Amino acid sequence: MFVVVGLGNPGEKYENTRHNIGFSVLCRVAEQFNGGFKKGKGSFAFAKVGIGSQPVLLVKPLTYMNLSGQAVQQVINFYKIEDTSRILIVFDDFHLPFGTIRLRPSGSAAGQKGLTSILKHLQTDQIARLRIGIGNEFRNAASYVLSSFNSSEKKLLPDVLSWSADAVESFILNGIDNTMNKYNRNILDS
Repeated sequence: MFVVVGLGNPGEKYENTRHNIGFSVLCRVAEQFNGGFKKGKGSFAFAKVGIGSQPVLLVKPLTYMNLSGQAVQQVINFYKIEDTSRILIVFDDFHLPFGTIRLRPSGSAAGQKGLTSILKHLQTDQIARLRIGIGNEFRNAASYVLSSFNSSEKKLLPDVLSWSADAVESFILNGIDNTMNKYNRNILDS
């Protein structure tokens, strides 16, 4: 089983913020593959879908971003996931321009507190991650990531979410190397 974790904060207050783009991508994947989210036995919501012949568990931690590792650890324990190469974390990155995605097989958290929590709980940095650029035009990072996208970004957001969801599907079906080669770019430049 593959596990795809989208990072964000629970609750209506955060629903359409930049920080919740991981949740938004997972909703798009669930929609494409006829899955619906429900509350799990722990601090997470999940949807089970099939992508190709692969069973995939889509997970939204409900612990708030900075404690995401607690929820991911619960999922790993409950579903007895042993192969961390079948885990993908999807989250926002203000170091990347809006419209850019970057898939990597491993590495540091680069200051992303949700990913930091996950790497700490799983005690490895060998976890694939899909970083989605949310832009970097801000004075205060905390208020920026918790803000909504501006009107021009909102028009383009469906394309970014579709491109990111396609990258998730490709990760499952074609592996990380093929997916990085095809999807690591800014779709707004094409």
